[in-house]
Amino acid sequence: MNSSSVVVAAMAAIMVFLLLAPTSDSAISCSDVIKDLRPCVSYLSKGSGKPPSACCAGAAALQSAASTTADKKAACQCIKSASKSINPKPQLAQALPANCGISLPFAVSPNVDCSKIT
Repeated sequence: MNSSSVVVAAMAAIMVFLLLAPTSDSAISCSDVIKDLRPCVSYLSKGSGKPPSACCAGAAALQSAASTTADKKAACQCIKSASKSINPKPQLAQALPANCGISLPFAVSPNVDCSKIT
């Protein structure tokens, strides 16, 4: 086999590997984030006290779904964008994870810096 045949064979092997290798999951979609947190909107903008159980169930589902750094950053960006339009009460938004018994790696806020999530 000459050197050009070896190069062609190696390139072909690399292409097959790339085509057959499992792709990494793409970041969570904003529609999934919105779907999970929709039950929280009224509570965050007009509520008081403890969040409704449907809100906490959605927040817990989001916590489970956002398992990778890419997912967490995508969820953060989506929440940041959505919170600008719903204008949540800051104290309710900050307390939401703790009040639902979960932890999120970012604040529910229009001012959160999503680039700092790891």
